[in-house]
Amino acid sequence: MSQHTRQSHFLGTKLRALRKRNGLTLEELSARCIQQNPQKAPSVSYLSMIESGKRVPSSEVLELLSALFQREPRWFLDNNPETEVAVAPQRSGGAASVPLEPAFLFSKELLQAAIPELLAQTGTTGRQFAHLLIRSHQEMSRNDFPDLERAAEDVGQRKFPLGVEDLMALCRHHGLKLRWFERKPVLARDKDRELRSMLRSFYEAPRTIYLNRGLESDPARLKFDLATHLGHKILHDGDGLKAAHATGGEMGGSPEGSTGISGGMSPQDVLHAWRDFECSFFAGALLCPKVPFRRFLTRESYRVEAGEKIELTPAAVMRRMTKVSPYPYWHFFDAYPPGYLRAVYRGNGIPLPWGNLAQVTDPCPNWAVFRMLDAKSGTDRGSQISVLRDGDQSLLYCCHSRRTADMAGNPHVLSVGIDLVPALRSHTADAESLVAEITGECVRHRGEGKIPPAAAAAIRAVARVLNIAWVEDALLRPARIICPRSTYCPRTEHCNGVGSSRAREITDVRQEIINKAKRRR
Repeated sequence: MSQHTRQSHFLGTKLRALRKRNGLTLEELSARCIQQNPQKAPSVSYLSMIESGKRVPSSEVLELLSALFQREPRWFLDNNPETEVAVAPQRSGGAASVPLEPAFLFSKELLQAAIPELLAQTGTTGRQFAHLLIRSHQEMSRNDFPDLERAAEDVGQRKFPLGVEDLMALCRHHGLKLRWFERKPVLARDKDRELRSMLRSFYEAPRTIYLNRGLESDPARLKFDLATHLGHKILHDGDGLKAAHATGGEMGGSPEGSTGISGGMSPQDVLHAWRDFECSFFAGALLCPKVPFRRFLTRESYRVEAGEKIELTPAAVMRRMTKVSPYPYWHFFDAYPPGYLRAVYRGNGIPLPWGNLAQVTDPCPNWAVFRMLDAKSGTDRGSQISVLRDGDQSLLYCCHSRRTADMAGNPHVLSVGIDLVPALRSHTADAESLVAEITGECVRHRGEGKIPPAAAAAIRAVARVLNIAWVEDALLRPARIICPRSTYCPRTEHCNGVGSSRAREITDVRQEIINKAKRRR
């Protein structure tokens, strides 16, 4: 094998490995190159020939690829075969599984008897429990529902973006009638708080959609409501067993057809909750079809604010982002003050900062979404890099959060984020030591510290490889330590100035007793 052939073979092998490791097709790699330099960007066919060893890229193309993957040009030309960077297994999305031992205690009959009592004792309604089950299924499935994707793409023909008139035309094409009504927000009770609630739209079988006139001045929300009701007609033939779209409180968070009394769980609770999810997912896939929306996010470097250009709500952009990105390690929160989660997705396994059925008594105030829920916070959007201690392991996340208001005027915070560790491991063998340096800096400076230069350079590199602009934005601010609960704070002094209370944990007390006993020997 000649030197030229050998060099082109290794270069092509390295490029293919890098592309696949980052979840990019040849078309998407070409689009990323066009984004950087339209004049010098290689075509799809030329990239394919480079990968197969039939072509050696020009110096201009090599510089483009080097910048895109944050590698030195000489790395591609060193004639060494590509070796995979070892990546430790990632936790699956969502909460850790519960060991069902001893098995006889988890028989179908015992669970059917125990669940209603559990719901009654915790004040959980059947519909809330059903939504928790669906969320867990969504996380374990990595948000992958190809049948719903195909149904939406068949209806919309992957047209992007869709305007209000496009949605209305699709509704008429499928035999739906639109009726308008006028209804202002009303005060409603939700758990232990009072807030404004507003009926936005609802579906009346067999083919009528009722829409609040207030949606006429809010095209992004109008499009989403039309898309979900259209999904109900397509998926369920418009039988009417679907929740109304409302904003604020239980009125907006629960499907119809159940008493809502704690301790009961009917088959209809599960049916309505699942249909709500299906129609919502359909709407996202219709408004943001996977391939064109992924290209849009690539052009906009995943900036959430880009959705305003095409009349998409921040929630729709964030939720769909977690699905269409080639990077799989995402989370999404939609939180209402003082600390209720209305929507959650955890494809990266991030622990919950609080529950969506009840508030925790010791929340960690350093989560970006928590700080932004505080009305006194001076900004309505921002990015943050966070260190989360999980036992002896340090996890590293970056999120982008926005404070906004629902249609009834209630403030809430949307937050989308990624796990940075898999990306760092793919880029460098020093990922764990870099995370440890960031953790140490935060611990030494009472929970908030400047990211060390080497770690900042590595994060900046993966931000550019992933093409997520707000990750690089977050480097302008200090990193923060966050905890699942404030009682697990790893610092010697709590962020609120109170001394650490970890000694109150039984396991810590037990270990303290054992250590004292060993010292006496």
